[in-house]
Amino acid sequence: MAPGMWQILLVVLLAAVLFGGRGKIAAVMGDFAKGITSFRKGLKDDEDETASDAEDTSAIRDESRDDEKTGS
Repeated sequence: MAPGMWQILLVVLLAAVLFGGRGKIAAVMGDFAKGITSFRKGLKDDEDETASDAEDTSAIRDESRDDEKTGS
């Protein structure tokens, strides 16, 4: 069986990434790590916003209950 076009293309692509220049793999992995870090930071920011929204909502509920009790 002779290698197909896709297999040859894959080997050429891997060779270009591996031997394309000094530090290419390190740069690719560094960019990948930065992307993961940014994603996690975004998730944490979303959780913080959700928690603060929940606190605001509970504070409004408490104020409305106090108003109902005092008749204001």
